[in-house]
Amino acid sequence: MRYKDKKILVIGGTGTVGGKIVEELLKQEPAVIRILSRDEYKQFLIGNTLRNQKNIRLLIGDVRDYDRVERACRDIDIVFNLAAMKHVPACEYNPTEAMKTNIIGMDNVIKAARNHNVERVLFTSSDKAINPTNVYGATKLLAERITQAANFSRGSAQTKFVVVRFGNVMGSRGSIIPLFEKQILEQRKITVTDLNMSRFMMTLTQAAALTMQAAENCLGGEIFILKMPVIRLRDLAEVVIEETCKKHGIDQQEIKIETIGMRPGEKLYEELMTEEESKFAFDLEKMYAVCPVTYETEKFRDFYKGCRAAGIGSYCSHHMEPITREEIRALLHEEGIL
Repeated sequence: MRYKDKKILVIGGTGTVGGKIVEELLKQEPAVIRILSRDEYKQFLIGNTLRNQKNIRLLIGDVRDYDRVERACRDIDIVFNLAAMKHVPACEYNPTEAMKTNIIGMDNVIKAARNHNVERVLFTSSDKAINPTNVYGATKLLAERITQAANFSRGSAQTKFVVVRFGNVMGSRGSIIPLFEKQILEQRKITVTDLNMSRFMMTLTQAAALTMQAAENCLGGEIFILKMPVIRLRDLAEVVIEETCKKHGIDQQEIKIETIGMRPGEKLYEELMTEEESKFAFDLEKMYAVCPVTYETEKFRDFYKGCRAAGIGSYCSHHMEPITREEIRALLHEEGIL
């Protein structure tokens, strides 16, 4: 399946990753892309950017509102749901709001897609869903489970429901790199939670491309885990300081690094896949496909027969070799982040 002539709904399509997916989808000439989000100002901005595109429809609405989601899903082939409350402290202090968006919102998408027999639905999750220590991760974990479960409780609908799980996206709205740059320019310092912290990170281009690939090449019920490099916070901070100072003619010695401690619910390391999941996962080169173990296991084995099994183990950022500072620098320049 490619996306030419398809009718696509992108929920949360005015966000960083959603916007990039819309940009990439447009290259394949879909029949229509509906962009549903609740942010009127971002809708205005993307409307200006895409004003010459005749196949874009901008819809104001909230994923929490079933009736709005149901109307948006009418006559649609493919749904990408990227709507989320994703900032750890915000979710920690507003857990019921995080539940409404991340869990109930996804349930609304599932019901609406099933009612309209949508071809396939893709839900974007996070590495924080693994052994969650915070509200954000817990809501994403439950949303993953209800998305998988939708495949064997869909009645006569033929909809395929799949999950894509990834980590931090470089340069996305609210992410650490733009914050570091702003702090350097305005305060001549950066604040870090813990320099020993490590994270899975990928570029925006990688996140969009692999998410679209997962939606194309699925049986329904998988969790696709995008392979990502591990980056140490210390290395990232030093590279951003060097590059920002070079760009703006600032003496590097002026910039201080202030350690402020981890935020509520935050982890020192992240996991992409648990050891238990790895027993039911296939290596697809650029991603892993974790198959459900509750139903139709033989069908998944047949579908992925030509793929090698993933190595059994916990895929944790603490146990994997981080990329070098020069590799971080190359990624940032390649993506035009700094």
